[in-house]
Amino acid sequence: MRRKLINGLLINSTIMVQNRFDEITLPEEFKDIYDKEDGLKRFRLFIGGKWVKPKSNKYFSVKSPSTRKVLAEASLGSREEALQAVSEALYSQNKIRNLAAIDRIEVLEEASKLITRYEETLVNILVAEAGKPLAYARGEVRAAKERMRLTLEEARKIYGEYIPGDWVDDTRNKFAIVLRQPVGIVTTITPFNYPLFSPVAKIAPALVSGNCVIHKPASDTPIVSLILARILQAAGLPEGVLNVVTGPGGEVGDTLISDPRIGAVSFTGSTEVGSKIPVKAGMKKLHLELGGKAAAIVLEDADLDLAAEKITLGVVKNSGQRCDAISRALVVKEIADELVDRLEDRFRKVRFGYPWEENIQVGPLINERALNHVAELVEDAVSKKAVLLAGGKSHGLIYEPTLLDHVPLEARVAWEETFGPVLPVIRVRDEEEAIEVSNRSNLGLDSAVFTNSFYRMWRIAKALQVGTVSVNDAPAHGVGNFPFGGVKDSGMGREGLGYSIDEMTVLKTISVNLEPSGIRKGR
Repeated sequence: MRRKLINGLLINSTIMVQNRFDEITLPEEFKDIYDKEDGLKRFRLFIGGKWVKPKSNKYFSVKSPSTRKVLAEASLGSREEALQAVSEALYSQNKIRNLAAIDRIEVLEEASKLITRYEETLVNILVAEAGKPLAYARGEVRAAKERMRLTLEEARKIYGEYIPGDWVDDTRNKFAIVLRQPVGIVTTITPFNYPLFSPVAKIAPALVSGNCVIHKPASDTPIVSLILARILQAAGLPEGVLNVVTGPGGEVGDTLISDPRIGAVSFTGSTEVGSKIPVKAGMKKLHLELGGKAAAIVLEDADLDLAAEKITLGVVKNSGQRCDAISRALVVKEIADELVDRLEDRFRKVRFGYPWEENIQVGPLINERALNHVAELVEDAVSKKAVLLAGGKSHGLIYEPTLLDHVPLEARVAWEETFGPVLPVIRVRDEEEAIEVSNRSNLGLDSAVFTNSFYRMWRIAKALQVGTVSVNDAPAHGVGNFPFGGVKDSGMGREGLGYSIDEMTVLKTISVNLEPSGIRKGR
């Protein structure tokens, strides 16, 4: 296969490879979820178990981050259709509540099998609409299947509790039964960066615990969510239990957040948007997974090769478009030069390019706004005397893996969420200053600590104001057995297997009086 260099990128010159990701190609069994006009697929809404056209007959373009070509169009849902979805979910509540737990599990088990059957289709769509490099796209599909499987196992642990009352005089003749019940209807709103895994991680626990769901996917990547809905429909999910409404967050999302018939809202996205949700939602259960500014603290006793390897991966994975990405390194001065040399060597070896190429680690950012934000942060840092050691250039929407050294605390990149493959190295005197700088951030999702001292690790981990601390490793969201979530402006609540189920259920206490005029023995 002939290859050539374009804009500094090594790409295949065979058009056939690119064309595979220049449009959304689906198997015949998905034909009911879209119409076709002028050669483009127009995807419908999924409301009340039916695939319906938008009442306005308006659509919005879904573009490839790689080529900026229009891949397809999605329905421009409105407030009216969001309210219709809520009504359908309300009507369908008994369908899912009256479905035995084993039957709910069987539906999701069948859905998992269908994800496997359509794995190649899902991978291709992730590459096309999200610009996700092939290896990461394949990994996301595997992670989605695994999260669904583990959620089903966790669903068997939705237990109640018996509490005797005879240990207190006032409740001598009483006992209580505590049940965990579904909230009713869950609104799920997911971001562009994990357009399959994020919906699965929210929708699966909501359904398996007996809720109806109304899902609003990111407008940059709506198609994978529609495919997931069709898979769940084919798996036997009752009509109206899952609804998917695409469209603007300011209209569709706000309607689904504020409607009093909604029992819980699970949102993953920016702090800017998420911080407004509590006011709009009122007295609902809220799970908010918002922005992060993870610091990798590297002490003088750390394994520097390990630190450089893990930090590089933590920066560039998914092109840096991760809330849990490492986005600053706080390095003790006495080993900073050694670590930076190792980081520079690794950053220069990171493969970037179009996502359909094998072994690509960094692909395009999602859109022009994202690219401009990353470029502005780097330019601001350089203007404030940071030293650019690698990267700092863009090719289309692809931003090269970028390493900045001697970054001053006045630079925006030291504090703002980057969402791109950029690492600012901030040199600190000691671990005390590292803790202080890390905690000065208004974001508190996660951090990493590199040291060979258990005592220092333990001390720093307890002092950091974050939801998760990774030791001698890069932070990772997809570890389902562990709770994941933030503090401060990084959100509230926790995601992960049983933790997600807890967020989508409520406790009910049934207090039973046995004597003298309550429920009598023998009756």
